[in-house]
Amino acid sequence: MRNLMALTWRLLRGGGRRGLLGSSLTVAAVAVSTTLLIFAVAVNFAFAGRAGREAWRSPVPAGGTARAIEAVQADLVRGRLVTVVHVAVLVPGIAPPPGLTRLPGPGEVAMSPALAAIANLPELVGRFPRTVAGTVGDAGLIHPGELVAVVGHAPADPVMSGRGTAGHRPGAPATRVAGFEGATTPDAGAYSALAAVASVFMVVPLLVFGGAAARLTVARRDRRLASLRLVGATPGQVVVMTVAEAVITAFGGAVLGLVLYAAASPPLTRVEIAGGPWFVADLWPGVLPLAAVLLAVPLLVGVSAVAGLRRIVVSPLGVAKRETPPAMRFVRVTGLLVALALVPTLGFGARVGVVVAVLGLAFLSLNLVGPWVVALVGRVTVRAARGPASLLAGRRLVDDPRSAWRTVSGVALTGFVAGFVGLLAPSSSLSAQDDVVASWLLRDIRTGTLIVLVVSFLVAIVSAGITAASSVLDRRQTYALLRLAGTPLEVLDRARRLETLVPLTVMGGGSILTGAICATPFAKVGVSSTGAITLLVCVVAGFAGVVGAGALSRPLLRSVATDPAPRPD
Repeated sequence: MRNLMALTWRLLRGGGRRGLLGSSLTVAAVAVSTTLLIFAVAVNFAFAGRAGREAWRSPVPAGGTARAIEAVQADLVRGRLVTVVHVAVLVPGIAPPPGLTRLPGPGEVAMSPALAAIANLPELVGRFPRTVAGTVGDAGLIHPGELVAVVGHAPADPVMSGRGTAGHRPGAPATRVAGFEGATTPDAGAYSALAAVASVFMVVPLLVFGGAAARLTVARRDRRLASLRLVGATPGQVVVMTVAEAVITAFGGAVLGLVLYAAASPPLTRVEIAGGPWFVADLWPGVLPLAAVLLAVPLLVGVSAVAGLRRIVVSPLGVAKRETPPAMRFVRVTGLLVALALVPTLGFGARVGVVVAVLGLAFLSLNLVGPWVVALVGRVTVRAARGPASLLAGRRLVDDPRSAWRTVSGVALTGFVAGFVGLLAPSSSLSAQDDVVASWLLRDIRTGTLIVLVVSFLVAIVSAGITAASSVLDRRQTYALLRLAGTPLEVLDRARRLETLVPLTVMGGGSILTGAICATPFAKVGVSSTGAITLLVCVVAGFAGVVGAGALSRPLLRSVATDPAPRPD
């Protein structure tokens, strides 16, 4: 085992400048995946944390002896929501709510720092008692800068009996409680459900991208491992070497991704959801979730690398001779058909877990269907070819549809997200409601949609750029031989563009349609011109991003195509 690890490390270090470039591409891909994966995980913990800090304002009636009375009111002051919690102690010794060291007594008030800073505004003068009993700390606030006051009363005060609430927006009526644990509010539950769905839209492309990172520069590594297999290496030794190489590079990328996320966290806290920004601690899911991500990403990359070893173990000579692998079968489409058949069971009455499972199945199935469709598109392209560029592109799609799919999978999967959220983009007229909280929800849906699309496009464009460069490195010998045989560089570059744009057009359109179909049970949210504009922008940005990412690797193509002495690794 020690000798195998030493050989793996030597091969990893001794790959030369282009071998180092290939490993660097893998590290970069894993780093981006890890950064965004941590963000997708942290979003759920962040909303759960907010729900926990808000719960004390949703009083639960006492099942036995009541120890306090709690009433909650909400009002607007210069466009900002002010939450006032009225409390009256029935039994001394009751523990205060989160963020308070003690409950204010009758005629006392505790304010959040933000509310205390504006307490002299004319609209607030005389609204609260003059005696300040303390401060509502971060543990009792939904977000930084929230305006919250806790006012102490005697049990006989009108507000504690349900009277005296005229002129205020709805909150929670006077309730006899045993404590201030509270319950999750409906709004908090809605945000948590939307965060779970958004996580599916972000996590699935990241998992696909992370798995694809294990197959970057696949031809170089496969030929090298096939050579070792032919000279006597056992299947077990080949697997160990592959896992070791993949895990070493992936772990380095995962650590780099954690560093990038730490750098990105402060700006992310400024994104306002549900009326305010975030505490820094909200965006850190904890030691165990972070450790799980840092372990899961290298494991995923290692498993994906091993999954591609079947041909090397079974037919190393075929790999060394670069024979065309067997065609993929129609069975790959089965999962997508099952997911689409389950779509009519979804809707607002369905459980969040069921919605997430069906959408996740459809999303993952698109990744399985992609290579099969690419191979089919390649055969059609070969038959319809009218020039050398289209013929080369079609043959390449047929020979290695998985590699071609890796280049366009990011944008294609983003098409699913765009098709889903584009159809459901709420119209501006829906946000003009009297209730500032239904308004926040609709505005936040638009904000969340934008965040999901930005994350998805970032993954897609980075994926396209990295896999395009990796593909050039994989085929550098083929490019150099074609160039020496007289093929113009422009033909090679045009073939490479067609190899990307043709399957992107087919799979991108199919993914958008699939996403729209999955969104139909939820269409009563409201469909407007905003959805069509979002969809159009997504299509244009997706194509432009892939074309631009491919153009960045053109100097690399020129470099490998003009190499006068192509040689295998």
